[in-house]
Amino acid sequence: MDELDALRVRDEVLQAMYWMRSEGIAEASTPGALAGFLAVPAAELAPYLERFGADGLIVLGDGGYALTDRGAELGKRSFAEEFADLTRPGHGECDEDCECHDSPEAAAECLAERTGHVGT
Repeated sequence: MDELDALRVRDEVLQAMYWMRSEGIAEASTPGALAGFLAVPAAELAPYLERFGADGLIVLGDGGYALTDRGAELGKRSFAEEFADLTRPGHGECDEDCECHDSPEAAAECLAERTGHVGT
């Protein structure tokens, strides 16, 4: 097993498992279910999943493989990095530090400012 391939597959597996868990799709995943989301056939995933289990990133349970706390943290971080361009605020949108989160009045003012700039 090539180390670079192992890292690539690890990131993909942990991202997929984190996303599936976060969306309420599955707490545990089988190689077949993961293969449906990844570019790796189920048969090829087995040795990787065994390795990720030995590394303490996933555990095998009744329903398949589940993330450990460490695996979930790595999956979350990898998912955030992978999709950062899609999840950051767009032009004209406020961010987490915006005052609009402090009060309804500030939210109304923020919305008015943003909608007022749309046409200009």
